[in-house]
Amino acid sequence: MSGEEEENAAELKIGEEFLKAKCLMNCEVAIILEHKYEQIQQHASESDPSSQVSQVFEKSLQYVKRFSRYKNPDAVRQVRETLSRYGLAEFELCTLGNLCPDTSGEATALVPSLKSGGRFVGDAGNEKIEKMLNDLSLIKKFE
Repeated sequence: MSGEEEENAAELKIGEEFLKAKCLMNCEVAIILEHKYEQIQQHASESDPSSQVSQVFEKSLQYVKRFSRYKNPDAVRQVRETLSRYGLAEFELCTLGNLCPDTSGEATALVPSLKSGGRFVGDAGNEKIEKMLNDLSLIKKFE
């Protein structure tokens, strides 16, 4: 971004490197860390300190597990696929997937960039957001 242009997440002005970056929801990070944890445990040997799980790793795993809204790997995949169909930026997708708002008003308060750019404007935009949130709640319901 140029020095004159200020970053503003509400308008999705978060910098070129962040717009191109792949973001992960807490539930996706939990799956990755759990897999790594299992690998470490399988190869763990008490005499080899490099095969031990660090305290930071364990606390990170606990955190993402605690704040993951979806536990089933199939549900996690469905959440990403569902939100991707709505043309969301990675930042928006992960924020909605992590926070799981109940209403379009709550969603736009948490992710104001949904209203910028003309993607979800007016009553039709609110209906589209409500449909998206309903799709997410169905995934959670049947998980």
